[in-house]
Amino acid sequence: MFPGLLVAQLVLSNSSVLQTTTQSPPYNSTAESNMSVDYVGYGYAALVATGGVVGYVKAGSVPSLAAGLLFGGLAGVGAYQVSNDPNNVWVSLGTAGTLTGVMGKRFYGSRKLFPAGVLAGASLLMVAKIGLSFLQKPNKS
Repeated sequence: MFPGLLVAQLVLSNSSVLQTTTQSPPYNSTAESNMSVDYVGYGYAALVATGGVVGYVKAGSVPSLAAGLLFGGLAGVGAYQVSNDPNNVWVSLGTAGTLTGVMGKRFYGSRKLFPAGVLAGASLLMVAKIGLSFLQKPNKS
């Protein structure tokens, strides 16, 4: 049931925040901008980083901690870039694509749902989300 809810959230999410800024007098005009925040990307980054920390706490695995923090940080940078420019998806796509391949291979070999299967599935959903974002709106370059 959880993956179904996550897919629905990814497909139907419209994460835009309306920000209002007011300039000081003598201008007194209100400027509005529609800035979209990649909440799903930030959640994915937190999931990856948390997975690395859990791997370290449970098994004492320093490589899990290092990889989790590295890829979680890269996913966070990618989410930040997507939040500022929705067409700048390359760091997010590279991070999610790499983790899809690596964790998918680990899941295929071990058949363990946690952590490899969960992270491979979440990474695959991120790649799908990024692909859908390209299909939903035309690129303006």
